[in-house]
Amino acid sequence: MDEKVTEVLLADQTFFETLNGLWKGKKPPFTSASVIRNTNFTSAGHVDYSDVAVLEVEQKQIAKRKLQRGDIIIERSGGGPKQPVGRVVYFDRDDGTFSFSNFTSTVRVRDRESFEPKFVFYRLLELYRSGGTEDIQRFTTGIRNLDFAAYKERAAIALLPRLEQRAIVHLLELVRSAIGVQERLLTVASDLKRTLLDTCFTIGLRGEELAESDVGAVPRSWKVSQIGAIARLTSGGTPSRTKPEYWVGGEIPWVKTAEVDNCVITEVGERITETGLKNSSAKLFPPGTLLMAMYGQGVTRGKVALLGMEATTNQACVAFFPSPEVSAEYLYYLFQARYKEIREYGHGANQKNLSAEIIKGISIAFPTDTGEQAEAVQVLQQVDERIRIACGAREVLEGLFHTVLHATMTGALRIPEPAWHELEVAAKAAS
Repeated sequence: MDEKVTEVLLADQTFFETLNGLWKGKKPPFTSASVIRNTNFTSAGHVDYSDVAVLEVEQKQIAKRKLQRGDIIIERSGGGPKQPVGRVVYFDRDDGTFSFSNFTSTVRVRDRESFEPKFVFYRLLELYRSGGTEDIQRFTTGIRNLDFAAYKERAAIALLPRLEQRAIVHLLELVRSAIGVQERLLTVASDLKRTLLDTCFTIGLRGEELAESDVGAVPRSWKVSQIGAIARLTSGGTPSRTKPEYWVGGEIPWVKTAEVDNCVITEVGERITETGLKNSSAKLFPPGTLLMAMYGQGVTRGKVALLGMEATTNQACVAFFPSPEVSAEYLYYLFQARYKEIREYGHGANQKNLSAEIIKGISIAFPTDTGEQAEAVQVLQQVDERIRIACGAREVLEGLFHTVLHATMTGALRIPEPAWHELEVAAKAAS
């Protein structure tokens, strides 16, 4: 931070007030309050109001802890190995009676002539994102607690001209607005894909009359067959981890189930050597090979991918080699359409697993006209491209936001006075 800029610590009670979290209390009279908990915190610093708890609390308790627009809620207990405690959210409501749980605290700007509340929020957001809370966590019985006294001494807010603070906020909000546009485009494209997946593999795209079949009503000209009758299936393998020569310096891509994520695989996390390939059950599959995850944590089981390069896989992936009557690309999208159903075919005591034999016995319907298959694939590929573009743009903008946030909050970037008004005008136009 520039030495000429005064900094004010969050602990300075002249500028900031700290409110402790709400306890329900046991003495009437009671009143209803919407209580923001850790589960309502988003990574972007927004409050997720869709699942806010409504509790009956003492009126005396809520009177001291009712949230006001501009309050900043800080997570004091929670977190985990991959998510340090200390997340922050900005409260932006004027309606209703809202408070905050006893696992959080709230910072309220007392001197709003000196500080813009949202500028303070962004400073605390940057502090968290840059790892500023990691070394002031305390661990008790598996729960992470924030050393709040240390936090308030660490959180230094630059006392910039108030109009410059607002200009910085406007700049950051413009970037966040652009991120929001891409997120909405992504939502629309993803919803469209779900609709098309349902349409392409049930009634088709040609308006053909439907007829009953073993898999329900499908276009009359379509064929119903078990997967094992129209495709050869084979699995991969894992070279011994105890043999460094199977892995060290390897150049052959080796796909894990976690990388099978309804995508075209062009990058992998691990590679094996020629020696590892020759001395294991791993097989080298050509580009365009369709893969399915047979088992894996969470939502992995049943997901598919197409190889965008020559690669091997572990034994938890099965590779499909269809006959000429159905394309791998068509099956790739068909399996996405039937993802939830396919997952349920899995078996196992602790974790449901799929197998090549199970998959072979699943019946599917598909157009006998490979041209019709290609039409469905083309439509879905176009939607996937829209999704890819929106995801890429969002990733770039999120990187930009992180860069601008860090630069403005550390003083590496100052907003010149002539731009203050222009940023305000631009932010109003974008809102």
